Amino acid sequence: MLVENKILPKEITELLDHILDSSYQKITSKEKKIIHKSLLIAFNGHDGQVRKSGEAYIYHPLEVAKIVAKDIGLDYISIASAILHDTVEDTEVTLEDLDENVGSDISKIVDGLTKISTLKKNEDYSIQAENYRKMLLTLHSDIRVILIKTADRLHNMRTIDYLSKEKQDQMASESLYIYAPLAHRVGLYKIKNELENLSLRILEPKKYNLIKNKIDKDLVDQEKYVESFQRLINKSLEDQKIKYKIKGRHKSIYSIYNKIKNKNILFEEVFDRFAIRIIYKATSKNEKFVAWKIYSIITDHYTPNPTRLRDWITIPKNNGYEALHLTVVGPKNKWIEIQIRSERMDEIAEKGYATHYSYKHNVTKKTEVDLWLNKLQDVFNNDTDHAIDFVEDFKLNFYSKEIYVFTPKGDLKSLKSGSSALDFAFHVHTDVGIKTRGARVNGKLVPLSHTLKSGDQVEIITSENVKPNRNWLNFVETSKAISKIKSSLNDEKRKIALDGKEILERKLKQFKIKLNDKVSGQMMKFFKINASNDLFYNVATGDLDNKKIKNFATDYNSYLGYFRRKITGTKSEDQKTNDDEHLINYDKLVFGKEKEMLKYSMATCCSPIPGDKVFGFISVKDGIKVHSKNCPNSIALRSNYAYRIISASWIDSKSNEFNAKIEITGIDDIGLVNDITSLISNSMNVNMNRISFETNDGTFSGVINVEVKNKVILNKLLKRLTTIKGIEKVLRK
Repeated sequence: MLVENKILPKEITELLDHILDSSYQKITSKEKKIIHKSLLIAFNGHDGQVRKSGEAYIYHPLEVAKIVAKDIGLDYISIASAILHDTVEDTEVTLEDLDENVGSDISKIVDGLTKISTLKKNEDYSIQAENYRKMLLTLHSDIRVILIKTADRLHNMRTIDYLSKEKQDQMASESLYIYAPLAHRVGLYKIKNELENLSLRILEPKKYNLIKNKIDKDLVDQEKYVESFQRLINKSLEDQKIKYKIKGRHKSIYSIYNKIKNKNILFEEVFDRFAIRIIYKATSKNEKFVAWKIYSIITDHYTPNPTRLRDWITIPKNNGYEALHLTVVGPKNKWIEIQIRSERMDEIAEKGYATHYSYKHNVTKKTEVDLWLNKLQDVFNNDTDHAIDFVEDFKLNFYSKEIYVFTPKGDLKSLKSGSSALDFAFHVHTDVGIKTRGARVNGKLVPLSHTLKSGDQVEIITSENVKPNRNWLNFVETSKAISKIKSSLNDEKRKIALDGKEILERKLKQFKIKLNDKVSGQMMKFFKINASNDLFYNVATGDLDNKKIKNFATDYNSYLGYFRRKITGTKSEDQKTNDDEHLINYDKLVFGKEKEMLKYSMATCCSPIPGDKVFGFISVKDGIKVHSKNCPNSIALRSNYAYRIISASWIDSKSNEFNAKIEITGIDDIGLVNDITSLISNSMNVNMNRISFETNDGTFSGVINVEVKNKVILNKLLKRLTTIKGIEKVLRK
């Protein structure tokens, strides 16, 4: 019945034909029939459903299938699963229906996608982070689940304009926080860049458009530069009978934005915003030889920077990326990065490592992809109870640079740059890390905190009597080491917590209270403890003594009313006296759609002032905290706790003054400090609280703390400071 009650409209059939024609992989007639049957099921199931844009819902799964087929290059099972990915969640179609009509392979993937989308709320965890953990764990069973989910997110970001501004900000933050790094991890660089750019367009539209316009102006010069570069090496490459193509590649908008933001530089100062890519034909036997031959030809004509050579052909990146990168002084005496890669390497870079080996070539012994996936498994062997810790551990090594070190037997191991000897021990094996007593690097005994460098030979000394201690967390960098140390510490903590639970049961029994989930939940809220294990642990260690437990028991019957007051923000007169002196007058900001005036305090992590773009975050203990949209914690807060974000906007800024920190750098000169202080002293509505300067070999750097009424006044002051002779940069910190 699922596939017989409707005939597909012509435009839907044509769209499916286009998807199949553009598929990266060849699809047989039998496979096309299964995809067609899947579309019939989805079309019938989604009949009558529309998206926010007003478009029939069926176009969404078809567009996801198009990304899966063309941009990622997955197999027919993945294409069919993409078409069906929302049916079990949003329609009356069941997994049993799919199993019967299109087979168990497809139904299992749809099941994985459905499990990602459904989540039971747990107040202890961030809902979004728990969702991410479930999604990441699907890598255990079938990586195609996570690749299809990434394609689903990409299409949702492409059609984000139809959502509310709050929903747009949440989705864009999620995409930056997890989906873009995830796409990077599985080698989907094009999708990663598009997700980042689309997210930036939503979160920072002015900065996005400014960079985009400058890149567009660069394109003509970029084409001319590629032509001038190619003219010089063209004959040499052809003499060697190398078949190749050369193209320019501009750094993504988001990457340029990040560099400008993190290094406090101008667009024009991002010197690596453009690169040249050489893609050549080669057999599997000679592709490495040809790459170095091209390298030799380029360096015969252009002077290379030896410190910028990156050989990811001999030792590929952890996500499978292979290429030879070098930086040379190119035409017009400009530094230019050259990326040399074979057509096979280019396929991996464009489509992803797992896709290329697992599905395109139908490899029965998936040795390469298995090795690659094994590198990802470390993070999943993580016993942390908290979803946010899990996600942060997974993200930890996404963008990190790598070093390469040797075992005593000469085996090469890749580690995150900055890794310690203890990181290496856990990288070798968890049991080795847990029992580590010492280390030798290049034959010399070193502390476990010793930072490794590429080329080091590392030997680990173990002992059965050693156990991890909390201090170890201070000098490890890799997610595996962090998670395994935490896991070991938590095992010990769990044993103590079990004793604490028995103690608490006996003590509550004296007050005629039976310990259960509801009571432990109330105690956690009463004592402001986040997890039941922590509650029992504190009882066992004596942090929650008899007196405190008695206080809870006495207040137990009235506690629900107390907790409701805490949630709604109602405070006793004593609380008001203690708290209100820390609150900024709240007639300057309004919150939510109703533009309500609510009490708030400013977040110390970003210290926003009137005129900054801000949002409110409803904290558990301190009410509404106001953060700048540029706050370093903004993306994580919006992604993990979207349900606690409240919109905020300024309506008045006349009465109070706000602190701002200004950083100044330049060339040291006699009287410079006096010029700076005089300018600030003579500025209306600006008070200077603190000033400090340091000089070093003719240059200086300084920090000034000022009080201003709003951002307009602060910006005028920053502009005036740049006019002083000798000052090179003036930045608000």
